[in-house]
Amino acid sequence: MACERIIFIGDSITEWGKADDRLEIGDNYVRMIRDHYATCEGYLPEIINKGIGGNRITDLKARWEEDVIALNPDVVSISIGINDVWRQLDDPDMDQVTPEMFETLYRDLIKATQSKTKAKIILMEPTVIEEERHSKGNTLLIPYVSVIRRLSEAYHLPLVKTHEAFLNYIDQAIGLPLTIDGVHTTSTGDTLMSETWIKTILKK
Repeated sequence: MACERIIFIGDSITEWGKADDRLEIGDNYVRMIRDHYATCEGYLPEIINKGIGGNRITDLKARWEEDVIALNPDVVSISIGINDVWRQLDDPDMDQVTPEMFETLYRDLIKATQSKTKAKIILMEPTVIEEERHSKGNTLLIPYVSVIRRLSEAYHLPLVKTHEAFLNYIDQAIGLPLTIDGVHTTSTGDTLMSETWIKTILKK
């Protein structure tokens, strides 16, 4: 099979461990997906990690041409939304990204990618803010998750339901945490993200 170029783009959950990895893939769900390709799919695509800690949709918009369009990927997987909500909690005085702005900018990214590349676009739901279904952060996330689901339907794009998967896991009360601080993922959280991605994208 010809080598695919897959870009994973997002915030610190995508970036995690990249600075300490000479391959700049990181120690996260991206690496687990890479390993799945090698061990289970029988080939190894080119994996490019474009996660940057603290990013919101506004940051993706600012760097989209350089970090996605210019690289002409075959696949781009987008995971964004946590910081668009988290900043409302930890830095309420800064300019915030409303759900309406989030949707407008996300649409811009999709349309730019479709008009300038032939890339398959994969949308990932944001995960969680605190490991409690009805936390303030998860309540505030609802309209942002809804935006991503609407865009998936409107543009006929595959949707990786990571938010749903995390909430379902939390409801089971197994006791093995998904995050180290309510947001950044443990190996268990990374496993759940990667398995949800793999089941959605590779096991249809």
